[in-house]
Amino acid sequence: MKTWFWTLLVFVAAVALALVLREHSGNVLIIAQPYRIELSLTLAVLLLLASFLVLYIVLRVLAWISHSPGRFRSWRGLRAEKRDHELLENGWIHILEGRYTEAEKDLSKVLGRTRSGSRKVLAALASARAAHHMGEFERRDEALAQAREHASENIRLREAASIVAAEMYLDQNRPQDALVLLQPLQDASSRYFHATRLLLRAHRQLRNHDRVYELTRLLSRRGVIDKAEAQQLIEVSAAARLRQGGPENLKSIWSDLKSDERALPDIALAAAAIHTGQGNHDEAAKVLEAALNVRLDARLLNAYSQCPPEHVARRLSKAEEWLKTHPDDSALLAALGNLCLTGELWGPGEQYLLRSMKLRSDMRIHALLGNLYDRLGRPADATTHWRLASSVAGVLPVLPASRALPAADTRGDPTLIDVEHLPQAKVLSTLETPLAASAADFSDYAAADTAADAPAAGADEPRAAAPATPKAAGDDVSAQEEYFDSSPFVGIDLTQTSDRDTSRGSGNH
Repeated sequence: MKTWFWTLLVFVAAVALALVLREHSGNVLIIAQPYRIELSLTLAVLLLLASFLVLYIVLRVLAWISHSPGRFRSWRGLRAEKRDHELLENGWIHILEGRYTEAEKDLSKVLGRTRSGSRKVLAALASARAAHHMGEFERRDEALAQAREHASENIRLREAASIVAAEMYLDQNRPQDALVLLQPLQDASSRYFHATRLLLRAHRQLRNHDRVYELTRLLSRRGVIDKAEAQQLIEVSAAARLRQGGPENLKSIWSDLKSDERALPDIALAAAAIHTGQGNHDEAAKVLEAALNVRLDARLLNAYSQCPPEHVARRLSKAEEWLKTHPDDSALLAALGNLCLTGELWGPGEQYLLRSMKLRSDMRIHALLGNLYDRLGRPADATTHWRLASSVAGVLPVLPASRALPAADTRGDPTLIDVEHLPQAKVLSTLETPLAASAADFSDYAAADTAADAPAAGADEPRAAAPATPKAAGDDVSAQEEYFDSSPFVGIDLTQTSDRDTSRGSGNH
C-alpha cells in the first residue's frame, strides 16, 4: 500500500511540473566565456533531474562497494549461526530420542566451531546431559566445567548451569553437592520453583525431615506441587520429626499440623507410640481413634489393639462401634480378637479371629489362634495354627522398608499371606456373629480365673478320640454360654458395660 501511494504521488508531481513548464516557456542562458549556452526552461529542468539521478546511482554503487567486507562478514556470521542452530537442534533431538552418541558428536561440533558464548554453554550442558545418561560421569563433569567457564559473565546461564548440574548430581545420589549449587538460588529468591523442588529432593535424600516439611509447605502454598504428593511428603516427614523429637517436642510439632494431617496413619502411629511410651494410653487411644474414624487402616487397628488389660474395655466398645459399619473388615476383626485375648475373653476372641480368618487367612491370625488354643489347653489345635503361621513366615522375603512410599493396601501386605492352600485347623462349621465382647458378664466367674490358670490334668497327654454322642439342644446352649463366659478381666470393673443383671449373687445363674 505504501509503494502504491508513493508511485501515485510521483506521477502527480510529474504532471504538475509538466503543466507549470508548459505555461512558462522561458529560456535559460548559461554564459561561460568563451561559451554561451541557451536552453529552454523545460530542457534545463529535465537535465537537472537526470544529473541528480545519475549522481545518486553512482554514490550508491560506491557505498555498496565500500561496505562489501562488512556484508561478507555478516553473511558468514549468519551462515555459521544457522549451522550452529541446526547442530544444536539435531543434538537435542538425539537426546530426546535416546541416541546419546550421535548427540555428543553434533554438540562437540558446536563447541569446537561456534564463537557465541551462550551457544557454547547450551551445547556444553546438552553434552553433559548426554554423557550423564550414558554413565560417563568424568566427561559429564568436564562438560559442566566448560559450561560454567563460558557462563561466568551471564547470570541466567550461570543459574541454568547450576540447576542442570544439581539435577544430575541428585540422579547420582550426591545430594550434598547439589545443595551447594541450589542453596544460593533458594536464598536469592524463593520463586525458583524448579530449584526449590530439587532442593526438596536433596533434603529427602539426606533425610533432613525438618527441611522437607518446610519446603513441602512452601511448595504447597504456591500450588506448584500435587496435593496428594504434598500430603504424602508431609506424612512421612512429620512422622519422622515426631520420632526424632520425642516427648519433649511432641506438643510443638503436633500443634503445627492440620487436623486432617493428624489423621494420617504414619503421623498417628508416631504420636501414639510416644504417648504409649510415656504411659499415656488414653491419649494414645484418642490419637488412634481420630485417625481410625477417618479410615480403618490395618496398621492403626493393630496398634489400637495393643494395650494393657485395664484399657481393653473402652477400646473394645469403640471397636465394636466400627464393626457395625464395617462388618467384613478382616483387620478390624483381628484387632477385636487381639483385644479379647488381652482381656482373656477366650470365646468372643476365637469367634472374632475365626471370622477374620474366613475373610483373610494370614499368618498373624494363625499365631493368635495358636496362642488362644494353647491358653485353653487345646495343644493339638494350637500346634496346627502355629505350624501354619511358621510355614508362612519361613518363606517371607526380606523387603527393604521405604518410608517414602504411600500407605499400601493391607490386603497386599506381605505379612498377610493367604495360607488357605495349607492344612487348616478344625474350626467351627458355622460362624455366627458373637455377642459383643464388651457386653459379657464377668461377675459370675470371679473364681474361674484361678481355675483357668491352673494346668489341666493330663493336658499334655494326647486326647483319646471319643465317640460322638448326641446332646440335647439345652446342653449345647448351656455349654456355649459357659464357654463364652470363661474368664474375667483382671483388675477391671466392667459392670457398666454388661447387658445382664449383675445384682445377683455369684452363685445364682
